[in-house]
Amino acid sequence: MTSEYQVRRIPRHETMRVRGLDMHLTRWGPHPPAGAAPVLLLHGWQDTGDTFQFMVDEFEQDWPLLAPDWRGFGRSEWAQGGYWFPDYLADLDALLEQLTPGAPIRIVGHSMGGNVAALYAGLRPQRVRCLVNLEGFGLPRTRPDQAPDNLRKWLDQVKAVPPLKAYDSFEQLASIIHSRYPRFSEAQSAFIAKVWARREADGRVRLLGDARHRWVNPVLYRREETEACWRSITAPMLMLLGESSDFPRRLGADGTEEAFRAIISGLEIAHIAGAGHMLHIEKPDLVAMQVEKFLSGH
Repeated sequence: MTSEYQVRRIPRHETMRVRGLDMHLTRWGPHPPAGAAPVLLLHGWQDTGDTFQFMVDEFEQDWPLLAPDWRGFGRSEWAQGGYWFPDYLADLDALLEQLTPGAPIRIVGHSMGGNVAALYAGLRPQRVRCLVNLEGFGLPRTRPDQAPDNLRKWLDQVKAVPPLKAYDSFEQLASIIHSRYPRFSEAQSAFIAKVWARREADGRVRLLGDARHRWVNPVLYRREETEACWRSITAPMLMLLGESSDFPRRLGADGTEEAFRAIISGLEIAHIAGAGHMLHIEKPDLVAMQVEKFLSGH
């Protein structure tokens, strides 16, 4: 029988209306003082804010922390017209206006959340105090000749909303998660299954995220534009990379430390031993140590 993960810092849950959608928020630690901002934790694609729990439990200090579920993920409301990457930037901008209209904020972002945070730090440099980027380094370059096939595929996909994946039990889902991410412990996999899914009236367990996130994006990723935004970052930035992650290799020359340092001024880079792309779950103690040290210095 799988042992249950023992939460050490109890999360609190709330909902905030952001750009016409209900956004689910998870908080840990004390509320920040008046006029100050919490540390914002931004999750990756197909994830939820809840899975920062493992890293949060490893912090020595009791930080004021807030993790939103992006639109259409976790317990946040779905966008009926589909999903466009600039909406994540606008959601973050609107969320900060409600949370802390004046104070610059510390951000920790994983994967997609790290990409959103890095772009935002270049677009609104005055709003970001410092940034920890956990494997959020953009996508491979695209070519214009990829556009026709990409658009055809999107036109075919939008004709019907895909069904949500369903499982017989949380235990079955946990087993699949553990198989896909073997560096997760069984207790972590069981915890993640319960925050990634819910039990429906028919007894089946279905994933929470909107399946339309799996549609291809009809707009090709333009790395040149991303890098132009990165060059405007002024906040101190720490990039944490899993030593066993294959994501940087997918980028080729764009995934090297030299490439990132040439674009982002003053960038710090550190590696997490024994971790892949999901480093904040696989090695939460090592990630927490690096994150906390960086936050304390900024």
